[in-house]
Amino acid sequence: MRSAALLLLPLAAGLAQRPDVILDEAKVPAYTLPDVLGPVRSPKAWPARREQILELYRTEVFGRSPGRPANQIFTVEAVDQAALGGRAVRKLVTISFGAGPQMHMLLYLPAGKPAAPVFLGLSFAGNQTVCNDPGVPLAEEWVRDRDTKQMVKRTAPESSRGSRASQWQLDAILEHGYGLATIYYGDIEPDFDGGMKYGVRPLFFRPGQTEPAADDWAAIGAWAWGLSRAMDYLETDRGVDARHVAVFGHSRLGKTALWAGAQDTRFAMVISNESGEGGASISRRDFGERTTDLNTHFPHWFCLNFRQYNGREDQMPFDSHFLLALTAPRALYIASAEGDLESDPRGEFLAAVNASPVWELLGKPGIGTDRMPAVHQPIMHTVAYHIRAGKHDVTAYDWTQYLKFADIQWGPARRNGRSR
Repeated sequence: MRSAALLLLPLAAGLAQRPDVILDEAKVPAYTLPDVLGPVRSPKAWPARREQILELYRTEVFGRSPGRPANQIFTVEAVDQAALGGRAVRKLVTISFGAGPQMHMLLYLPAGKPAAPVFLGLSFAGNQTVCNDPGVPLAEEWVRDRDTKQMVKRTAPESSRGSRASQWQLDAILEHGYGLATIYYGDIEPDFDGGMKYGVRPLFFRPGQTEPAADDWAAIGAWAWGLSRAMDYLETDRGVDARHVAVFGHSRLGKTALWAGAQDTRFAMVISNESGEGGASISRRDFGERTTDLNTHFPHWFCLNFRQYNGREDQMPFDSHFLLALTAPRALYIASAEGDLESDPRGEFLAAVNASPVWELLGKPGIGTDRMPAVHQPIMHTVAYHIRAGKHDVTAYDWTQYLKFADIQWGPARRNGRSR
């Protein structure tokens, strides 16, 4: 994804320059993972253990988020029943919270179908980039001014329409009988240190508060909160099968999707595309990105308490398999790319392996193997994984697998009302 690649340049450059960065499997240090189940040996005991893990992540990693605000308002700005040449219903929805930022949701549903399952994801750019559709307004996006070097909000150019279409594969999604909902993540909070004042977090400051506490939510927490607010709307839309909504994200938004799915069990499926350190990959492996890299280059992503683990990943009372396990027993898909070493593909796979005992305890199949699959050989149980050729991106191959996985998990009745 072009915008994601641009945003990741500082981290990639830092990794290339640091002499201690590990990108060689033979140099990974020995490590011991904490047991995700702990003392739990029965399904009945899992909810309490799950709450313990959630509390760890609230306190130590992503911070505490508020619930649904009482002043939340949904405004359906426009509906086109024959969008994209009659193939889709297009809805433009604004989600507001009184004074403050507004979230602008673009929702496509397959035309002429009953309530459809939906893939919901945040985008690195405005909604107009998802598809070359003149009916979608040009977004106000945060960009760096060339002269002042400051982040400013500007209307996206007309040339941006459909510029990210390859990362969303809307035609394939609609063909499978599914819908797609997207929101520009900058609507919720812009992605730069100091961007908090332009986002939703100050709306929830306590009287006299001007800065977040050590365990208050940070940007990833805000973006995940926004996904739950989008889910609030989807539950009200009769064209949406709200029992079958998949939350999707790439890179830092893959971390966001994992945290949204962990907190909000209304999401029936969680898809993490190359989320790396702080997301799906095992931190203790010290491979590629590390906690110090995240907290140095992107200090606004995680709560302040997370900084205590800079260079001390082995002291974490958790690791990424704990985060993945919070999705159980729902469907989970973890994806990697062969050329995306900084995200540690093997570490992402091993997290899925070590989270799988929770699914198995709850009577669902985990990933089913501890042997990492070859490139383009996806594993699709309730916990799914693939690694593809290429670099840090979202591709047509990725979406082909996600749609196949949704077909498997949600059944023939969810595919255009007929078997295929």
